[in-house]
Amino acid sequence: MIAVLRWGHRIPRDSRITTHVALTARAFGADVVYVDEKDSVLEDTVRSVVERFGGNFEIKTGVRWKEIVREWKGTKVHLTMYGQHIGDVLPQIPKNDILLIVGAEKVPPDFYELADFNVAVGNQPHSEVAALAVFLDRLSGGKALERSFEGGRIRVLPNPRGKTVEEL
Repeated sequence: MIAVLRWGHRIPRDSRITTHVALTARAFGADVVYVDEKDSVLEDTVRSVVERFGGNFEIKTGVRWKEIVREWKGTKVHLTMYGQHIGDVLPQIPKNDILLIVGAEKVPPDFYELADFNVAVGNQPHSEVAALAVFLDRLSGGKALERSFEGGRIRVLPNPRGKTVEEL
Protein backbone atom coordinates (compact mmCIF):
# COMPACT_ATOMS: atom_id res chain seq x y z
CA MET A 1 0.00 0.00 0.00
CA ILE A 2 1.30 3.39 -0.98
CA ALA A 3 -0.75 6.38 0.12
CA VAL A 4 -0.24 10.09 -0.48
CA LEU A 5 -1.38 12.77 1.94
CA ARG A 6 -1.82 16.18 0.31
CA TRP A 7 -1.75 18.76 3.10
CA GLY A 8 -2.78 22.41 2.84
CA HIS A 9 -5.06 22.16 -0.23
CA ARG A 10 -6.71 25.53 -0.78
CA ILE A 11 -9.74 25.80 -3.04
CA PRO A 12 -9.64 27.26 -5.72
CA ARG A 13 -5.96 28.25 -5.53
CA ASP A 14 -4.55 24.69 -5.48
CA SER A 15 -7.20 22.77 -7.42
CA ARG A 16 -5.12 22.23 -10.55
CA ILE A 17 -1.88 21.31 -8.77
CA THR A 18 -3.67 19.01 -6.30
CA THR A 19 -5.33 17.31 -9.27
CA HIS A 20 -1.83 16.81 -10.71
CA VAL A 21 -0.63 15.40 -7.37
CA ALA A 22 -3.47 12.86 -7.44
CA LEU A 23 -3.00 11.90 -11.10
CA THR A 24 0.76 11.57 -10.65
CA ALA A 25 0.24 9.41 -7.57
CA ARG A 26 -2.10 7.16 -9.57
CA ALA A 27 0.15 6.96 -12.65
CA PHE A 28 3.28 6.20 -10.61
CA GLY A 29 1.85 3.44 -8.44
CA ALA A 30 0.14 4.88 -5.36
CA ASP A 31 -3.11 3.31 -4.21
CA VAL A 32 -4.86 6.27 -2.58
CA VAL A 33 -4.53 10.00 -2.11
CA TYR A 34 -5.86 11.78 0.97
CA VAL A 35 -6.56 15.51 0.82
CA ASP A 36 -7.13 17.50 3.99
CA GLU A 37 -9.72 19.90 2.52
CA LYS A 38 -13.09 18.56 1.35
CA ASP A 39 -13.25 19.02 -2.43
CA SER A 40 -16.01 17.12 -4.24
CA VAL A 41 -14.99 18.57 -7.62
CA LEU A 42 -11.49 17.15 -7.17
CA GLU A 43 -12.96 13.80 -6.14
CA ASP A 44 -15.21 13.72 -9.22
CA THR A 45 -12.31 14.62 -11.53
CA VAL A 46 -10.01 11.91 -10.21
CA ARG A 47 -12.74 9.27 -10.09
CA SER A 48 -13.64 10.10 -13.69
CA VAL A 49 -10.03 9.50 -14.76
CA VAL A 50 -9.96 6.16 -12.91
CA GLU A 51 -13.27 5.14 -14.51
CA ARG A 52 -12.10 6.07 -18.02
CA PHE A 53 -8.47 4.90 -17.83
CA GLY A 54 -8.76 2.04 -15.30
CA GLY A 55 -6.95 0.99 -12.19
CA ASN A 56 -7.82 0.71 -8.51
CA PHE A 57 -7.02 4.19 -7.26
CA GLU A 58 -8.97 6.01 -4.55
CA ILE A 59 -9.26 9.63 -3.49
CA LYS A 60 -10.57 10.81 -0.13
CA THR A 61 -10.92 14.49 0.67
CA GLY A 62 -11.80 16.24 3.89
CA VAL A 63 -9.65 13.87 5.93
CA ARG A 64 -8.19 14.66 9.34
CA TRP A 65 -4.52 14.71 8.53
CA LYS A 66 -3.32 14.31 12.12
CA GLU A 67 -5.32 11.09 12.46
CA ILE A 68 -3.97 9.71 9.19
CA VAL A 69 -0.37 10.48 10.11
CA ARG A 70 -0.59 9.32 13.72
CA GLU A 71 -2.51 6.12 12.93
CA TRP A 72 -0.40 5.08 9.93
CA LYS A 73 1.20 1.73 10.79
CA GLY A 74 3.81 1.78 8.04
CA THR A 75 6.56 4.21 7.11
CA LYS A 76 5.84 7.95 6.89
CA VAL A 77 7.87 9.86 4.31
CA HIS A 78 7.66 13.64 4.11
CA LEU A 79 8.79 14.94 0.72
CA THR A 80 10.49 18.28 1.33
CA MET A 81 13.41 20.16 -0.18
CA TYR A 82 14.85 20.41 3.34
CA GLY A 83 15.19 16.66 3.84
CA GLN A 84 17.94 14.14 3.27
CA HIS A 85 18.84 13.54 -0.36
CA ILE A 86 16.77 10.75 -1.93
CA GLY A 87 19.85 8.85 -3.09
CA ASP A 88 21.22 8.70 0.44
CA VAL A 89 18.03 7.65 2.23
CA LEU A 90 16.02 5.59 -0.29
CA PRO A 91 17.81 2.29 0.49
CA GLN A 92 16.57 2.57 4.10
CA ILE A 93 12.89 3.06 3.17
CA PRO A 94 10.67 -0.05 2.98
CA LYS A 95 8.90 -0.43 -0.36
CA ASN A 96 5.37 -0.97 0.99
CA ASP A 97 3.00 0.49 3.55
CA ILE A 98 4.28 3.99 2.86
CA LEU A 99 2.49 7.25 3.55
CA LEU A 100 3.98 10.03 1.41
CA ILE A 101 3.29 13.53 2.67
CA VAL A 102 3.36 16.51 0.29
CA GLY A 103 2.39 20.03 1.21
CA ALA A 104 0.55 22.70 -0.73
CA GLU A 105 1.87 25.47 1.45
CA LYS A 106 4.41 25.78 4.25
CA VAL A 107 3.88 22.66 6.36
CA PRO A 108 3.72 22.78 10.15
CA PRO A 109 6.83 21.60 12.04
CA ASP A 110 4.80 18.55 13.15
CA PHE A 111 5.43 16.87 9.80
CA TYR A 112 9.20 16.94 10.26
CA GLU A 113 8.80 15.30 13.67
CA LEU A 114 6.04 12.80 12.78
CA ALA A 115 7.75 11.56 9.61
CA ASP A 116 10.09 8.60 9.74
CA PHE A 117 12.01 10.16 6.85
CA ASN A 118 12.21 13.71 5.52
CA VAL A 119 13.30 13.22 1.91
CA ALA A 120 14.46 15.73 -0.70
CA VAL A 121 14.65 14.93 -4.40
CA GLY A 122 16.85 18.02 -4.49
CA ASN A 123 17.62 20.74 -2.02
CA GLN A 124 16.30 23.44 -4.33
CA PRO A 125 12.76 24.82 -4.70
CA HIS A 126 10.68 22.48 -6.84
CA SER A 127 7.15 21.27 -7.37
CA GLU A 128 5.54 18.72 -5.08
CA VAL A 129 4.33 16.97 -8.24
CA ALA A 130 7.93 16.58 -9.41
CA ALA A 131 9.04 15.37 -5.99
CA LEU A 132 6.24 12.79 -5.90
CA ALA A 133 6.98 11.52 -9.42
CA VAL A 134 10.72 11.24 -8.84
CA PHE A 135 10.26 9.53 -5.47
CA LEU A 136 7.73 6.97 -6.74
CA ASP A 137 9.79 6.25 -9.86
CA ARG A 138 12.94 5.71 -7.80
CA LEU A 139 11.04 3.64 -5.22
CA SER A 140 9.87 1.29 -7.99
CA GLY A 141 13.32 1.08 -9.55
CA GLY A 142 11.99 2.73 -12.69
CA LYS A 143 9.15 0.23 -13.12
CA ALA A 144 6.25 2.43 -11.91
CA LEU A 145 5.22 3.38 -15.43
CA GLU A 146 5.29 -0.21 -16.70
CA ARG A 147 2.22 -1.34 -14.78
CA SER A 148 -1.15 -1.92 -16.41
CA PHE A 149 -4.46 -0.34 -15.49
CA GLU A 150 -7.31 -2.81 -15.74
CA GLY A 151 -10.97 -1.93 -16.15
CA GLY A 152 -10.73 1.29 -18.11
CA ARG A 153 -12.81 2.29 -21.10
CA ILE A 154 -10.02 3.96 -23.04
CA ARG A 155 -6.30 3.52 -23.55
CA VAL A 156 -3.74 5.88 -25.03
CA LEU A 157 -1.49 4.23 -27.59
CA PRO A 158 2.04 5.52 -28.18
CA ASN A 159 2.24 7.68 -31.29
CA PRO A 160 5.30 9.63 -32.46
CA ARG A 161 3.27 12.30 -34.32
CA GLY A 162 -0.16 12.70 -32.78
CA LYS A 163 -2.79 11.29 -30.48
CA THR A 164 -4.16 7.77 -30.69
CA VAL A 165 -6.86 6.74 -28.24
CA GLU A 166 -8.40 3.28 -28.28
CA GLU A 167 -11.93 2.64 -27.01
CA LEU A 168 -12.05 -0.66 -25.13
